[in-house]
This record gives sequence, structure tokens and C-alpha cells, in this order.
Amino acid sequence: MPLSKENLDELLAVVARFVKERLVPLEASVAENDKVPDAVIDEMKAMGLFGMSIPEEHGGLGLTMEEEVRVAFELGHTSPVFRSTLGTNNGIGSQAIIMFGTPEQKKRYLPFLASGEIIGSFALTEPEAGSDAGSVRTKARRDGDHYVITGTKRYITNAPKAGVFSVFARTDPGTPGPKGMSAFLVPAGLPGIEIGQPEKKMGQHGTYVSDVVFNDVRVPLDALLGGVEGQGFKAAMQVLDRGRLHISAVCVGVAERLIKDSVHYANQRKQFGKPISDFQLIQAMLADSYAEMLAAKSMVLETARRRDKGEDVNVDASASKMFASEMVGRVADRAVQIHGGAGYIADYGIERFYRDVRLFRLYEGTTQIQQIIIARALIRADS
Repeated sequence: MPLSKENLDELLAVVARFVKERLVPLEASVAENDKVPDAVIDEMKAMGLFGMSIPEEHGGLGLTMEEEVRVAFELGHTSPVFRSTLGTNNGIGSQAIIMFGTPEQKKRYLPFLASGEIIGSFALTEPEAGSDAGSVRTKARRDGDHYVITGTKRYITNAPKAGVFSVFARTDPGTPGPKGMSAFLVPAGLPGIEIGQPEKKMGQHGTYVSDVVFNDVRVPLDALLGGVEGQGFKAAMQVLDRGRLHISAVCVGVAERLIKDSVHYANQRKQFGKPISDFQLIQAMLADSYAEMLAAKSMVLETARRRDKGEDVNVDASASKMFASEMVGRVADRAVQIHGGAGYIADYGIERFYRDVRLFRLYEGTTQIQQIIIARALIRADS
């Protein structure tokens, strides 16, 4: 059930205040130390932010898609690293269980994901399988009352902190492509699991991405997601629909923050005896940024509402993600330009956002993958 308007407004106000008073002041230190303070994570847990998208019956807030993107708008007003800390629990780390898990799997994992007691991690990408998810090479071999999982996963978000991995592996080696894939819920810490060192990244310092190697990891039969082989690819694709809308909303929020900071700086910075906000070329950059942000926001809200009605929004979720992630990159570039030399200096934080937002065009499917999804759907519709 959707929240009442009053309850939603209250939640948004609480998140906005938390972002402004607690998270924004920590942005520089988190980036420098490459760590979100434990106290802040505990506050996020207490607010229920780790379980926004998880149903109430399993301990979450049970937000609708529209409600979730509205919260994501607010979370986007600060460094994306904070959102990423809880993002996998709300998206790719939990949604496969929500959509396809057995009652026992839901009971075992969802309450702990909702509380933040464990972190969920989505282990799909491999050294030779990323955008082409159907070419996964990790294998899951049936051995009596167990499966034995062998393979390497790459660039796995939150892997060093994960309590459970959603692992996509090939259970039918004789069936190439997506149909031979299955998904497994694999607790971290099992013998044979090796977590690589966190990668040094361009931005979003304070979040962790690493390789995960499965060396003949034995998992019981009830680790198979939904208890059914062959639905791994379907689960992955459906999970990404919601994740793409969530990321799109975060892009909008970051753009709003950058526009606000740029307007403030333009009003304060003087050249030729007057604020640079008086100059029409500065005004043009602000106007372009605002118009593009508003277009992306409208796309996200409309698509979220349609998803809540049960409509198929696969193509529109891809379109939203493609446009919003490209949009925030342009807004960040203009923000650096408006700030001039200050935009290139770390103390102002604009260059950090410039680096942070670059990732949005890559994960949850690159811009080029979204283009393919959209175009193929249009072509099929005409046939």
C-alpha cells in the first residue's frame, strides 16, 4: 500500500534534513578517508533506508516505485557514495529474492537486508561477461544434495561487505546463452570464496568494488533462487528495471544539487564589477541544466507511476536511465565550467561530483546497452 501523503512528506522531510545536516558536511572527509563512518551507517539503518524497497511483511518500508524515486531524489543531493552504501540492499541485492525467492529464502534473508544487518551483493559481471550477461561462464554443477559453484565475478559492488551474494551461474552447460543460467543465494564466508582487494576507482570513494572468486564453493540445493533452474537471466533483467529507475532518480537529485551550487556560486562570484550570474552565457548554462534535469525528473516519475500500476516499463526504464545518466554528466560539466578554476579545485567539491557521476553511465547497463534495448524494442513493435 502506498504511504499517505502526510507520511510520505514526513519521510522526505526527514531524509532531506539528514542529507543536509549529517551527510553533506561529511562529503570531503568520506572521499579523503575512503570510508563512510559507521555511526552514519547506523543512522541509515535506524531510519529504515536499507529496506526502502523491501515489503513491510519482511521488515522493510515497502515503498512503491514512485515513493522510492522521490526518496532517491533527496539522497542525490549529497555525494553518491552514501546512496551506494545502502543501494544494493534496496535494488539488485534484494529484488531478485523479492521477485523470485521461495518463502523460505525471503524469510531467511529479507529481514536482515531490510535492517542492514547484512549487505546484499549482485554477482553477475565477469571478466568476459558484462553487458552480454547471457555469456556468463561461472558454472554451478549439481553434486548430490549440493551445487558446486566455480568462476570469477568482476567489479562487484559492496562485495567486501557482503553477507549474501546473488550469484548467476550456468547450470546447463549444454544450453548456450541466457536459458542455461540460474541464480543462487550464496552466504559470504563459505569455504572457497575469495574476495579481491577493493579496486582504486575514479570516484565514489567510500564505496567498495572488487572481484569475487568462487573456488568449488558448495551450496545446498535450497540456495537455488526460487528452487528453479534456468531463470537466472530473467531474474537479472527484471531486477535491473527497478535498479535503473532508482539510479535515474539519483542522477536527477545530483543534478539538482549541482544546479543549486552553481547558481549560488554565480551569484557570489564577481567579474567585471558584477556577479557572473548577470552574464547571459552563464545564464544559458544554468537554463540548459535546469531544463534537462526537469525532463529527466518527469521521465522518472512517469515511468515509476506506470510501473506501480503493473505496466511493462522495461523500455522506458532504459530510456530514463540513458537520458538521466547522460544528463547529469552534462550538468556536472557545466558546473565545472561555471565555477571556472574553482571547479577544478578539490576544496569546492565540484570536481568530485564530476568524477562521481561518470559511473552512472556505466553500471546498471551502459548507455550503449540502453540504446540497444530501446531500439530493438521499437523495431520489434513494428514487425
